[in-house]
Amino acid sequence: MPESSLPPDPRPDPRPDPRPDPRPARQQWADVAKGVCIVLVVLWHVTRKDYLALPWDVGVPVTGAWGRASELLLPVRMPLFFLISGLFAARQVERPWPEVWRRRVAPLAYLFVLWTLVHTLVLQATPGFDTAIADGPRALLVQLTVTPGNLWYLLALALYVAVARATRSAPHWALAGALVLSAVASAGLVPTPGNRAGLLVNLVWFLLGARAARLPAVGRLSRARPWVVAGVVAAFAVAAGLWQALDADAWFGVRPLLGLLGILAGVAAAGVLARTPVGPAVAALGRRTLPIYVLHLPLVALVHATSGRVVTDGVARSLPLAALYPVLVTAAVVLVCLALQRLLEAVGARWLFAAPWVGLSRRESA
Repeated sequence: MPESSLPPDPRPDPRPDPRPDPRPARQQWADVAKGVCIVLVVLWHVTRKDYLALPWDVGVPVTGAWGRASELLLPVRMPLFFLISGLFAARQVERPWPEVWRRRVAPLAYLFVLWTLVHTLVLQATPGFDTAIADGPRALLVQLTVTPGNLWYLLALALYVAVARATRSAPHWALAGALVLSAVASAGLVPTPGNRAGLLVNLVWFLLGARAARLPAVGRLSRARPWVVAGVVAAFAVAAGLWQALDADAWFGVRPLLGLLGILAGVAAAGVLARTPVGPAVAALGRRTLPIYVLHLPLVALVHATSGRVVTDGVARSLPLAALYPVLVTAAVVLVCLALQRLLEAVGARWLFAAPWVGLSRRESA
């Protein structure tokens, strides 16, 4: 009897599949980590581009404390963000090139170009805002290619996916090369104007995330005991404090080492946060990072255009307001971003958040 006409065997195949499954489970700690990272991105811009530029006069160095805190979190924010992005992209980089280009690289490049154009137009209305905005076609071309502007994360993801796919047969060599590139760029040994440094420094974390999708150690760290979490976080805090005290930002290899410590601390802390009552809410935020990322900077610019007229005289001397201002504005900006996304999608503008030729789910587009 031909094999095709045989009835299906109801017994399960006892032979295990020898091929490793590159697909990362969508664990809540990873979405929590993304949610925390996108909030830290908004907080960074609120602090650096609005809060520190206001005339606070409260008699205590609360503004300096916010500025220092935002700097100390630099080795956590983007390294952890790219690690999680690599973790979620591990399955995609195993697919054939045409599918990788159509479903991942091209949609990310589309979003980068689209929102760079949107930001260039919208931010013309706030000329005093401290950010890089193209003032002509030549500057715009530079921002779309060699020196990206504020939306460099999207361009970086597109490039990183392509690099991960091209080097999948030699992941260890690719990771080693990316580590050297990160150390060289972070030490200022190559020109890194604008946000070009971000492109060169963070490739190693994306590749590490794509590789770590097959390693159980990451998941174990997210379930670590409290004393382990406290030790990892303390180690990062001490290292970051020394980094700032010694002004060691340009020391060769320091930033990659800090990034690794920041990732370990971030994964451990995200695992703890995921097991708290607020974990599901933060994880839901982590699944909607794209609209927050692309929408928040124009909103921060709008806030700054009005805050300079509001924070004067008596208001500027309010210690509670000075202490809570970054948190309050960050929360408001995040909520408005999510509301704007719902409104724009409701009126048929979903193409602002996903490439029209790809039927991405809301989770994938985030």
